[in-house]
Amino acid sequence: MFEAVELTQIIMLIGIGFIAGAINTFAGGGSNLSLPALMMVGLPADVANATNRVAIFMQSLTASHGYYKKDKLEIGSIKNIIVPILLGGLVGAIVASYLSVEILKPVLLVTMVAVSLWVVFKSDSKNTHNQVIQCSDNKWGFLTTFIAGFYGGFIQAGVGFVLIAVFVGVLKYDLLKANALKVVAALLFTTVSLIVFIFRDQVAWMAGIYLAIGSIVGAIVSVKWSIDVKPRTLKILVLIMTIVASIAALLL
Repeated sequence: MFEAVELTQIIMLIGIGFIAGAINTFAGGGSNLSLPALMMVGLPADVANATNRVAIFMQSLTASHGYYKKDKLEIGSIKNIIVPILLGGLVGAIVASYLSVEILKPVLLVTMVAVSLWVVFKSDSKNTHNQVIQCSDNKWGFLTTFIAGFYGGFIQAGVGFVLIAVFVGVLKYDLLKANALKVVAALLFTTVSLIVFIFRDQVAWMAGIYLAIGSIVGAIVSVKWSIDVKPRTLKILVLIMTIVASIAALLL
């Protein structure tokens, strides 16, 4: 669907897209800003949820390329998560295309708070590559990665925290590698999700494109800054992002 967007709405969407793109690339929770913004321009919740994926796709593609150029992504790590993430994203998107996004509000809040506590207090940022758990060899690793993909395909908002928790707490990646791998996971499940939503004609393209423009710039800025951040600093900022995202979700 191609609906007209007013100038003031265009400016707002680009600005919110920039902030959301930076937040999503760095930690997570940006969709708690972009989803309300899309609804503010008159989109129903289900259409806003679908349209938001246009920006997520573009910012994830941009961030993934940026991290790859900075040698922060390993092909082996991507292969490790690709199957459960794609399967989870596909199932989650199909369910989301038929259900109201409002159903997940309580789940969203509980998930973000639980995950933030897990990442800050329980995760070990000193894990090495040799300790990484392979999804193909570990049923729990496969299941939790699938669930993260499902959640991302379903609603996306707050999924960065879920992905970090799974990659650090379950698969045993260090926090810096997990943060880079997170954007690739988002790109994977967003790709299949967007295909589902396009097939269902639930994407408002003009609003999505303007949001994506800001998101791309935000992702570029965030990648340049986040690759040099210390693990301890990243943990603290993840917690701050969680609190901010939780407050935003409460106000929806």
